Amino acid sequence: MWLFFSAIAIATALLNVIRTVKGRENRRMMFLSLSFTALTLCAFYSAGARWVINEDWGSLSDVTPVMSGALWICTIASILINSVALFQKPGK
Repeated sequence: MWLFFSAIAIATALLNVIRTVKGRENRRMMFLSLSFTALTLCAFYSAGARWVINEDWGSLSDVTPVMSGALWICTIASILINSVALFQKPGK
């Protein structure tokens, strides 16, 4: 589920920047992007919690270290991409 949420977060962030560059201010896309970023983090945390409850240490030790760094990078990228649209004046 978190992969699905992250794909939507990236797509809406890019759509937000594209629409802003074309002169159409669209704060809804920014809201959706940041919302799906938050949902991605929550879904990943839930998956990790489920693995702990089920004592699936293999999945936890394989996925968590790698995805922890990836989630940090994707979250920071989402914030930066959305800030471009936030601080840029529409149509310029």
